[in-house]
Formats: sequence, structure tokens, C-alpha cells
Amino acid sequence: MKKKVTVVGAGNVGATAAQRLAEKALCDVVLVDIAEGLPQGKALDLAEAAPIEKHDSRLVGTNDYEATAGSDIVIITAGIPRKPGMSRDDLVKTNKGIMQSVVENVAKQSPDAILIVVSNPLDAMCHIAFEASGFPKNRVLGMAGVLDSARFRCFIAEELDVSVENTHAFVLGGHGDTMVPLPRYSTVAGVPITEMMPADRIEAIVERTRTGGAEIVSLLKTGSAFYAPASASVEMAESILKDRKKILPCAVYLEGEYGINGLFIGVPVKLGKDGIEEIIEIKLTDEENAALQKSADAVRNLVDDMAKL
Repeated sequence: MKKKVTVVGAGNVGATAAQRLAEKALCDVVLVDIAEGLPQGKALDLAEAAPIEKHDSRLVGTNDYEATAGSDIVIITAGIPRKPGMSRDDLVKTNKGIMQSVVENVAKQSPDAILIVVSNPLDAMCHIAFEASGFPKNRVLGMAGVLDSARFRCFIAEELDVSVENTHAFVLGGHGDTMVPLPRYSTVAGVPITEMMPADRIEAIVERTRTGGAEIVSLLKTGSAFYAPASASVEMAESILKDRKKILPCAVYLEGEYGINGLFIGVPVKLGKDGIEEIIEIKLTDEENAALQKSADAVRNLVDDMAKL
């Protein structure tokens, strides 16, 4: 029986995720959005590309949640971007309400689904999804580390003029300025990058990774990144759908791991058919651990602020 994935939000990230899922022939796809005609039109457009792209994934666009029933995975990209004059509190409050509504609807239709949260502010939105769904922690996770690590890998490959396939990297912590790229665990064909480039170049790449999203926003001027975020969420979905048990950095609910309690933080996990099958604890230096705890504090402050809204 073919797997089924719902993508909530038919904007750039959601529509691109739907395209990636279909063209990899991973599943049937339901695209949901409140804008009348938008998900239907994009789903039809993608379906009409299927004979050329040579896949038989079925694509459905809808404005309600009935068609999502029985989904194996729900990728949530819904939410609004920050607009001129809008405070962070206004953004968080609006997206909090959207996330609660979305999750309550998808959980009702697909009580056994695994949720992949893409909406920002990501770490805080994972908490809303966790609480609104009532799902166990292995079935609620956030997409951030895969994206941030991909950016890190891209910049490493550019710097060393090597294939991106040879690069591996880990980025831990919250999805934002306090994220923690780990050069010591980042390699090219198994060789740590700390042995392949000087410290000042590594630091420059680390900083560019931290501001990778903002760099794209400044270039686009009227939007934010969507190709790489969509690819990151689909890599997570693929590992789950195919039970590949990939080790990927994802935002997950920690209960003592890394000395952090009750927060969604990006750490390496094993992703298989049951969602999060294992949280991998790697050894950190004092400096790396201090950076991770600082990142966790930033996430905790955001979650605490959100609770007051």
C-alpha cells in the first residue's frame, strides 16, 4: 500500500516539498492550504508534470483536512513571515494560533502520523505541535539541523573545491543565531575539516552557516529560502518512509540528554519507521557544551515568552 504524506501550507516551501516527495515517488501527496484554489492549482500543475518526470504519485490539493485522513507523515510549513512593522511577539502569537489549529486538525484525521514541523520560529512551534497533538515525543520533530548542516556542507565544499557528497557536517542547538556548528565532527571523506583549512576560514564558514537564512532573505528581498528547507524536510520524511535509520540532526524533545530538560533542541537522532528511534549523545568539549547550553537558554526564553501570549 502506497504511503501518504500531507503537506500543510502550499507556499514556496510546501509546494516544493510536495514536488520533491512526488518526483522521488516516495508517496501520494495531499497539499493543504486555506487559500482557495492555491493547493488545488499547484497539485494539478504537479500532477500534469508527472508523465514527464515519470512518477505515479497521486497529488491532491484541498482547503480542508478530510483528504488528509490516514497520513503517515504530516509536514507543516504553514505560518506567516514577519512583515514590516510587526514585532516578534506579534509574529509568534499569530503563528502559535495557526500551528495549534493545524495540528488539532491533522491529529484528528491522522492520529498515528509523524509530524515534521518546518514553520518558524521552529523550536517554539515544535512545542505547540507537541502539546496540541498529544502525540508521543518520537512522533513530533522539527526540521532545522538538516538544513543548517546542508548549508555548512555546501560552504565547506565550496571552500575546499570538493564534491558536496564527500562532505559531512553536524549543526546542533536552536534554529537561529545561537546554533552550534561543530567543525570537529565535520569531515571531508572522513578527514576532519580542522585538518584541511585554517581556523580563520573555519570560523568564517561557521558564521556564514549561522546567518545562512538571513543571507538569502537579504538577496531575495521579498521572501526567504525554500528549496533547501523543502529538501531537508523531505530527506527526513524519506528516512522515515523507507525505514532507512539515517542519523540526522533534528529538533527533538529532550528529557535529560545533553543536560537539557523539556525543550525541543537540535541533536543527532536515528530516523526510522517509528519516527525518532534513538537520540544520539556525542561527546562535546566544554566550549561546545557551553555553546549548546546558551542555545538552549535562547530557546527556553522564546518558549517562556510564547506561553505568556
